[in-house]
Amino acid sequence: MTEFLLIFRSTPPTGDAVPSPEQLKEISKPWMDWIGGIAAQDKLSNRGNRLTFGGATVKPGAVTDGPYAEIKEIILGYTIVKADTLGEAVELAKACPVLAVGGNVEVRAIAPMNV
Repeated sequence: MTEFLLIFRSTPPTGDAVPSPEQLKEISKPWMDWIGGIAAQDKLSNRGNRLTFGGATVKPGAVTDGPYAEIKEIILGYTIVKADTLGEAVELAKACPVLAVGGNVEVRAIAPMNV
């Protein structure tokens, strides 16, 4: 079985769009149900985490703040799943709650380390 990284992307929240703690609880339930369903199939490798909206980008000779106001999407978080094929990993991603709010899921195979 191969591990696949699911990267969740969406548009950044603005102003009043930043959810309250109560709204976060509501938002979290479909995510926990979805992750629980993957775990029940024994296909969850790493639950992953949400990511904060701030950060930095390191380039040769420069460090800049991020994310940037001009970007259309930000990375919200990630999960690592186990699947036999890319198609199977894509099927798991099709039920991701981020899709219901206009976001998307990037599915990438994790290459094994050859040490």
